[in-house]
Amino acid sequence: MEARKRRGRPPKAKIEYTVRAIAGGGSKPQSADAVQVGGNHYKNMAVQPWEVMQSMLTYNEFIGFLKGNMIKYAMRQGLKDPHDAEKFRHYRQKYLETLIPKPLD
Repeated sequence: MEARKRRGRPPKAKIEYTVRAIAGGGSKPQSADAVQVGGNHYKNMAVQPWEVMQSMLTYNEFIGFLKGNMIKYAMRQGLKDPHDAEKFRHYRQKYLETLIPKPLD
């Protein structure tokens, strides 16, 4: 019997490595919430829009929102905004961070 690939969440170590690689290495990468691509219009708000969405949407709806934006920025890269590749990476980082359970302090 052929071994089946495990579906669902990738191993936590792989996700953490990917997030560090996206954020530029380092032992403690900067979170997606601390980054603003293409200006500072969201960073200047008391609460960022995706924080509001994350609190109002279900987990799966929020994951879908992030995936949809990754698809949008990947597909329009080079057609509209020069920052689209960076925006794709930013949404991918937030997506990966959302998959990783936050440690309790």
